[in-house]
Amino acid sequence: PRELVEFLHLDNAANGFPEKPRASRLSADFLADVRGAIADLPPSVRRAFDATFAGVWFVDDLGGTGFTDMYSDASGKPAGGFIVLDAAVLGKFTANAWATWKENTPFKPAKAWKLEARIEGVATDDRRGAIRYILLHELGHVLSINRGVHPRWDIPPAEVPATARFPFFELSWTIDRKGDRYASIFDAGFPARGSVVYYLGAKLDAAAMAPAYEALRKTNFPTLYAATSPGDDFAESFVSYVHTVLMKRPWEITIRKDGKVAMAYRTCWEEPRCAAKRRILEDLLR
Repeated sequence: PRELVEFLHLDNAANGFPEKPRASRLSADFLADVRGAIADLPPSVRRAFDATFAGVWFVDDLGGTGFTDMYSDASGKPAGGFIVLDAAVLGKFTANAWATWKENTPFKPAKAWKLEARIEGVATDDRRGAIRYILLHELGHVLSINRGVHPRWDIPPAEVPATARFPFFELSWTIDRKGDRYASIFDAGFPARGSVVYYLGAKLDAAAMAPAYEALRKTNFPTLYAATSPGDDFAESFVSYVHTVLMKRPWEITIRKDGKVAMAYRTCWEEPRCAAKRRILEDLLR
């Protein structure tokens, strides 16, 4: 709808994205991949969403691959959520190519360093796999609405009620009310976390790839993107858990220097460090 595109123009401008989204014209084969990606979702995931999920819209030139926001009832209380996906981006990537592109965005390119992401096997490394993974991340944002897992993303940190409790959030985050920001409880051992930025321009040198993922191993964040904010922590945990545990699909980051493997990173759902988050996700999907 025109109102949605206008809203996205304003939102991009407010958040520093230069792109100006426009409505997509979807091909029949693209729509078939979208419907196939939805059909692939486990029954427990499909059951977690009801009439509060308003659906998925497609635009071109969003500035990222996906976007989720809330809509409110007449009293102003969040009533549900909707998803916007960039069809132009999704149309040109297979699953592993998209994941590799995304996971490189926090790092400045350098010839000696190479990061590869693998979220599908050879037989399923296609556009449908990319759409499914991205959709699951955004569904994680929708699932968080009114679930009390983390503070609302449309409220400044300093305005979050001091008496509010958020079980998932409190496993990894604190509120710096004076600085009006969220801080990770792992920041002392992960000083580069504040410089991890996706899509908007790399702040970290390529040589920081391996140290960043080594520091990540000592946290309960399942992915590097999860370490960027409380909302993305939950959404990334949701997609990572569903993708690897429920759907039994691969997820691996491989970092090479001068062609030699410097390190490999996999998700944490079988490790003690992520056990508490796993229990919360299991309860939400039960």
